[in-house]
Amino acid sequence: MVRHSSRIELSQSSLKSNFNFIRKKVGPGVRISSVVKANAYGHGIHEFVPMAEKCGVEHFSVASAFEAEEVLEACSSDSSIMIMGILYDQDIQWAIENGIEFFVFNYDRLPLVLEKAKAADKKAKVHIEVETGANRTGMNAREVPKALSFLKKNARYIEFEGLCTHFGGAESLSNKFKIDSQHRKFKEFIKLCKGRGMRPNHYHIACSAAALAYPETTYDMVRIGVAQYGFWPSPDIFYMHLQSTGNSANSTSLKRIFTWKTDVMDIRDVDEGEFIGYGTAFQAIRDMKVAVLPLGYSNGYPRAQSNRGHVLIHGKKAPITGLINMNLFMVDVSHIKEVKVGDEAVLVGRQKNNTINVSSFTDVTRLLNNEMLSRLPAAIPRKAVR
Repeated sequence: MVRHSSRIELSQSSLKSNFNFIRKKVGPGVRISSVVKANAYGHGIHEFVPMAEKCGVEHFSVASAFEAEEVLEACSSDSSIMIMGILYDQDIQWAIENGIEFFVFNYDRLPLVLEKAKAADKKAKVHIEVETGANRTGMNAREVPKALSFLKKNARYIEFEGLCTHFGGAESLSNKFKIDSQHRKFKEFIKLCKGRGMRPNHYHIACSAAALAYPETTYDMVRIGVAQYGFWPSPDIFYMHLQSTGNSANSTSLKRIFTWKTDVMDIRDVDEGEFIGYGTAFQAIRDMKVAVLPLGYSNGYPRAQSNRGHVLIHGKKAPITGLINMNLFMVDVSHIKEVKVGDEAVLVGRQKNNTINVSSFTDVTRLLNNEMLSRLPAAIPRKAVR
């Protein structure tokens, strides 16, 4: 099998540590739904899902039916899948037949769900998403009573799997007034359900940020995205955690599971005064040795790292020299002895005693961690390692 120009390794031991940490934070009896939308935040659905299952996770959340199908291919028969976003009309029956749960965020969809459930002769597993203040998706307060009546009347064909909402910005303390308001509105919907004698199998509103910072929002299920991959949702959430644990050095237990690697493609000697790469973006101010690396912005490596970023070779930082090209870039290895073609270069992750974090990209490029990772091409091979 021919090789790709780079590769991603995923640490099973770090993932296990992350889930242990999250379980401790949310407490016993709370179901963790692993959010694996956007190709598991760039980590790879097909590789990540079995890793999460090894950690005892048996519920996965996605943004579309297309992603649900990918999880279905990767997961065991004991796991459940939930679509939080787009489910086209023509795919509803497929979801029902495969036991896939899905959000319903407007009343008009329910009669179609009933029709498809009857056609499949199988119960549809529905989560009613309610509008609490994010104004993105969710049934408004006028629709919910009608929806509950519909569910009650058609309980033979529709399972009331969940009542849920989505916080708009729980990762930022400046939004706390908004999050508190959303939570109050959600409690009103819970009261409405109870008043109608309708109890869903799960209540869920907490993303990673809310689950880690606001214990009152965990209910009996949490949707954990970025935290499972070892990233704090924001500095605010990290500092709140530190305060709650007395700034304990051992309390920062989220570990990155992701390492991105490539190999040195060529070594070049460059004379003082020569330009490196396209244009005149970098001119050698001394005799230099540069290593050529076989990937670029078409492979998800941000062009904004030109003349700014670093990679690790032999455990030492090698600065990028010149522009990031579509498929190549160069790094200065003048200070790294005995570097040769075929040597491993770490783009993100640890090598010996040095580390390059995703944040070193995002600070320069102004991309979110999630944005940077989710843009990585699916073609880059990913594999689980210990």
